[in-house]
Amino acid sequence: MQVKTFTGATSQEVLARIKAEMGPEAVILGSRTYRRNGVVCHEITAGLDRDASGSREREAGAPEGWNQWHKEWMQIKDQLFALMKPAIQLERLTPRQRVALEYLQREGVSDAVAVALYQRLLSEPGASVLECLCGMVPVKAWGLEHWNQRTHLMVGPFGFGKTTTALRFALHLRKTEPEARIAFINADCLRGNGRLILRHWAGLSNFNYMEAPDKETMQQALQATTGCRAVFVDVPGLSRTQNLAQWRVEMGLEALEAATHLVLSPFCDPIQTQAFLSRYKSDGPGSIVWTKLDEAESFGSIVNVACAAGLPVSALSFGAELKESLAPATEPLIWRLIFKRQIPGQAA
Repeated sequence: MQVKTFTGATSQEVLARIKAEMGPEAVILGSRTYRRNGVVCHEITAGLDRDASGSREREAGAPEGWNQWHKEWMQIKDQLFALMKPAIQLERLTPRQRVALEYLQREGVSDAVAVALYQRLLSEPGASVLECLCGMVPVKAWGLEHWNQRTHLMVGPFGFGKTTTALRFALHLRKTEPEARIAFINADCLRGNGRLILRHWAGLSNFNYMEAPDKETMQQALQATTGCRAVFVDVPGLSRTQNLAQWRVEMGLEALEAATHLVLSPFCDPIQTQAFLSRYKSDGPGSIVWTKLDEAESFGSIVNVACAAGLPVSALSFGAELKESLAPATEPLIWRLIFKRQIPGQAA
């Protein structure tokens, strides 16, 4: 295992460096906050399960014994955090901070995130829990003022609602810019139900609709939509032996300037969620869209994913209807969802 310690002025800065240098597969092994010459320093130790030379092997398939090794490492990591948790001296927090931290842990916030939040609270005396959490969970609301890219890749596993999210995004844009030309390129042509829904609603809403199952038709579709204000590409779900970078190369999209929106639901287990983050990783601008919120019991994973991926939350989606079922993300909406289980637009 590759292990390295990073130091910086803020934990968010350090986590960004870890992600940039070691990738999203890096695991946080330990962290601490201290003062040096009167300046607060944040130190985080991260480990990487594989070295750079082995990464390509596992993209094609895990080597022999990998699953057992990974299982053992996960057990070791759980034991490490079990040892770290007693070091959280709750009496050093205010009663309100202590109640909030305990609530977040019951809601599924991971031990690593709980430790990071605890250290933030200690290093910023007087700061509220929400102030510290806002530094850990970035928000960039869906809308023309924040997302001015012309092409948007809608990615995520099958069944999480990326096709309906693309339609909801388009309908939201239509509200703010009624005359805008909007197009859909369906690269997920093998899924009959989603294909029919997308084509049907595109026709009803006067959106351009094209299908592009391969590289040649994708290039033709992109050429045909050069005059559109926004183009949404419905990317098929990828198997565990694929990743988004490979798919873009296969479709001739490696040089395309686009925003990537990863559609997730909060009821996935942590291991599966981490696999999705790795599979759909993108180097360009991107966001997380949380869907099926009305079906979830708790929302702590929203904090976990934000800290692991470093991506902002752009939208919150709920319900089966296409209209009035998506809210551009704001900090108040996210914290009411997590602390009050209040779906946007509904009473607490």
